[in-house]
Amino acid sequence: MRFTLVKDIKKDKVMRPVLGALLFFALLYLIADILVKQSSFGITPTAISATLFGDEEQFLEALSQASFLEFWHTEIFFSMMLLFTMSAVYLRLYEASKKAMLLVHLLFISALLALFALFLAYFIHPAFVNVYSFSFMVWHLNAIIVSILALQRLYFATSI
Repeated sequence: MRFTLVKDIKKDKVMRPVLGALLFFALLYLIADILVKQSSFGITPTAISATLFGDEEQFLEALSQASFLEFWHTEIFFSMMLLFTMSAVYLRLYEASKKAMLLVHLLFISALLALFALFLAYFIHPAFVNVYSFSFMVWHLNAIIVSILALQRLYFATSI
């Protein structure tokens, strides 16, 4: 995370393309994650419930506890890596302005809420599926916005 030490990221000939590539790949990952979840796990409450708890009419088995915990563990890891890296880049580019802090806080809260709501939906009550579905979309859309704003600031802003 050398970019946290560089005084002017925009003028650093080594770090600027590296950060640009990082943000671009994060953007690709976020879009792909939505598409992958939509086709395999589901992003609507109905599809998520069918995946987690099964559906007799569609002959779907419920997700086993081991499979769920493995999925959840992977989600925690990827979310954490993406959140910390993107927020560090974004806050560095926007010099921790109030708007930047608000977006990063919303990003963290929605991502954490998605993770906890998924856990609660599986182990406590299926009603948390609605919270998961909503917070999943909020954190992904917010992260996409943060990536685009950071790329814009990195390449198109006249000054940082």
